[in-house]
Amino acid sequence: MLAHLERPAGPAPGLRRILDDFGLTYFANGLIAFIFSATGPLAVILSVGTRGGLSQAELASWVFGVFFVNGLVTLTMSLRYRMPLGFAWTIPGTVLVGPALQHLSFAEVIGAFYATSLLVLVMGASGWVKRVMSALPMPIVMGMVAGVFLRFGLDIVRALDSDVAIAAPMIIAFLLLSASPAWAKRMPPVIGALLIGALLIGALGRVDTSTLGSLAFAQPVVQAPVWSLGALVELVVPLAITVLVVQNGQGTAVLRGAQHEPPVNAIAVACGVGAFFSAMVGAVSTCLTGPSNALMTSSGRMDRQYTAALTFGLFGVLFGLLAPTFTGLMLAAPKEFIMVLGGLAMLRVLQAAFLGSFGGGKFTLGALVSLIVTVADIGMFNIGAAFWGLVAGFGVSWLMEKHDFTALANRT
Repeated sequence: MLAHLERPAGPAPGLRRILDDFGLTYFANGLIAFIFSATGPLAVILSVGTRGGLSQAELASWVFGVFFVNGLVTLTMSLRYRMPLGFAWTIPGTVLVGPALQHLSFAEVIGAFYATSLLVLVMGASGWVKRVMSALPMPIVMGMVAGVFLRFGLDIVRALDSDVAIAAPMIIAFLLLSASPAWAKRMPPVIGALLIGALLIGALGRVDTSTLGSLAFAQPVVQAPVWSLGALVELVVPLAITVLVVQNGQGTAVLRGAQHEPPVNAIAVACGVGAFFSAMVGAVSTCLTGPSNALMTSSGRMDRQYTAALTFGLFGVLFGLLAPTFTGLMLAAPKEFIMVLGGLAMLRVLQAAFLGSFGGGKFTLGALVSLIVTVADIGMFNIGAAFWGLVAGFGVSWLMEKHDFTALANRT
């Protein structure tokens, strides 16, 4: 099975070579990529977890897992293949977990995390990843993703209604920075919104000081999984699709655009291993990150960009070790701060999901049905709407868009 794994082009660099390749440009790119992942995407975890009734200790453990474990995976893979391979957690998968926590126990969700790690590992080790990625009707998958993400876009509007003093300046800052490519390069819009929101919260005295504590190190919460057929059916296949197709596909495309040749099968195996150790502490599955890898490859020499990933991974490990401190700080802010930050972080991703669903002219009816069923958020047989969105989308397309399936089969 392991014969399908891509071999590195050469030996891993030693310390002297790493120091020679390192530079301020690569440090800055890695730091900005880390700050991006530690702001908006972190807000998504906190939003999903608090809605699902998780305790602060469970949330801190989740944050520890996605930063510490994926930081180690990033360091290992970037050194082994000597290219920027930044790993994080699947944001679509995190959002998928939200509705599941409304009717499943956290232990059942963790069981699904373990099963997903096994499936992703097998797919990578067997070499099936490329075939599956090319055979899936992506518009239907992206219709489900768009339906899941839509609630985060709506959260921006809801936050404006409930706390305009915090929400409006954050949104304005995001829009102003986004409107100018030169400004956005110096200050990523999500980070600008974070800073404006933090300043306002402090100036208005809106911090819940009762939840603040002193510097605290990670105390991971290890929970035994509960094996539930409903949880496995609802979560495993959608989670695996978001890892292998949506997230890894995006990350691979970003790296290829930067002239790298990412090892697709080895990346999937690394995701499976990372997802297993993340599941141990109640964290969602590992994936190859698209936005952070884009930031790490935005400048500098291609053969030295792996040092940006080393910076990204090292900061992730350190952040994970202090997860309770940072989790407490975020939870001390008004809930609208988290809603806006998470929504703004998802805005471009939501746009890309809609373009992936309806921008290519293929499987558009199936994508629409997948979107509608997912947005309706009505589960059946204790299985959530995201799974049924995929089933309904595939079924409608199979009946009414056979020509698109024929074209896909001919292409593959």
